[in-house]
Amino acid sequence: MDTGTIQILISMSVYMAVVIGIGVYFAKRANQSSENYFLGGRSLGPWVAAMSAEASDMSGWLLMGLPGVAYWLGLADAAWTAIGLAAGTYLNWLMVSKRLRRYSEKAGNAITLPDFFSNRFHEKKKVLMSISAIFILVFFTVYAASCLVTCGKLFSTLFGTSYVTMMILGAVFVLVYTIIGGFLAESASDFMQAIVMVIALVVIVTVATIAAGGFSSVIENAKTIPGFFEFFGIASPSLDPSGVQLVENGKPLFGAAGSYGFITIVSTLAWGLGYFGMPQVLLRFMAIRDEKELTSSRRIATVWVLISLVVAVFIGIVGRALYPAALSTAAESESVFILLSKNLLPPLLAGFVMAGILAATISSSDSYLLIAASSLSKNIYQGLLKKDASDKQIMTVSRITLLAITAVSILIALDENSVIFTIVSFAWAGFGATFGPLVLFSLFWKRTNRTGAIAGMLGGGIMVFFWKLVIRPLGGAWNIYELLPAFLFSCALIIIVSLVTAPPSDEIQAEFDDVKMKKA
Repeated sequence: MDTGTIQILISMSVYMAVVIGIGVYFAKRANQSSENYFLGGRSLGPWVAAMSAEASDMSGWLLMGLPGVAYWLGLADAAWTAIGLAAGTYLNWLMVSKRLRRYSEKAGNAITLPDFFSNRFHEKKKVLMSISAIFILVFFTVYAASCLVTCGKLFSTLFGTSYVTMMILGAVFVLVYTIIGGFLAESASDFMQAIVMVIALVVIVTVATIAAGGFSSVIENAKTIPGFFEFFGIASPSLDPSGVQLVENGKPLFGAAGSYGFITIVSTLAWGLGYFGMPQVLLRFMAIRDEKELTSSRRIATVWVLISLVVAVFIGIVGRALYPAALSTAAESESVFILLSKNLLPPLLAGFVMAGILAATISSSDSYLLIAASSLSKNIYQGLLKKDASDKQIMTVSRITLLAITAVSILIALDENSVIFTIVSFAWAGFGATFGPLVLFSLFWKRTNRTGAIAGMLGGGIMVFFWKLVIRPLGGAWNIYELLPAFLFSCALIIIVSLVTAPPSDEIQAEFDDVKMKKA
């Protein structure tokens, strides 16, 4: 290991030590009760709520997946995805945050999303709770796997070591950290990590743009690649049979520009719909100490997201200008941020900047693991199997669940050629279609009943799999991101089934009206 690599390792070790310190600091408070462990006692301030929500949401996908898409295919796919995400972020904070904070407290002081759904419809048989908990386990296990892929790629690229070994070490670190600190530690460290992430992005894009000869030079280079710098076109890398981009005289080869039409744009913008169903974001709405502070949180979150997404996309563009043939597969292209950091910054600073990737990964994976554990321990174990379970028993089950989910995530992440963007897009669609429509209808349509809620949740979740595996491979007009048709299908089921079955009880409707009339 050379001197530069040692300095990078030192920088990242210092960062990891700080993160562990935060976990230890909050450990005692987190372990006082399951409510503190899973929701922090509804004590988050506006800055922590906003920044931790976005950091836990974006994950290593922001620093690796999105720049990788821009490096590989050009502007359109990455930019339209970013536009959809920015719009979804703003609308979620604007429409959902205050009413969910209010309603979750009214509905039996719900501290998890399955709790909220079940309490909202006054379930006696916990069908909604069980279905939502199972979907959370499935999709968050996939999500956690994407974070482990990020860890494996980061450390194996940096230190030239085994991907699998580094991925497993990353999993162990995240697992230990999550077990120690719970939601408060997660939220506090996510706040710090959100700052690290945006600083890392801005530093790299600035240094890389200067190294490439300035902004105009980067744009001119992008325009020389067919479809690369277009909103309505897409680059087509020329590949050999193994999926490696062909290179001639040091220059990567591209075919004719592909079309990026209306259906594709709408499909890509649909990423924004996912926000309405993201448990890691919705929990921050539920956990803020005062509903009135959500307006400030919305502004903070929106600004952070806009800066981060724009810079992440441009990193891919400038990376292609500086190192046009260095990353020759779709999977390798997701290392463009690492490549720029190692080559353009002094080792010690590069270590801190690349800690941004680690920050993004930790901030997401601890959220995913914690929410998945709460769905099993609180909603299935206590909600169904042992209703008189003590807090100590719930905490024990949650930690066993953390171990099991981490083990399954490791198995999913074993393939080092996994594309982070692809893994995340599937899990994102799963949550968006399973929970998003139900969250909106639960908060804004009084006529929604339990039967409609069950139909919508099941229909949305199943349609994600059906569209992804059966319909989308047909190609052409059917090649639509599975989130959009599944989201619309779920909405239709909620409306139709609710209207053809009995309306909610007077008690449920009165509770809805009380929440609606109450102003922050």
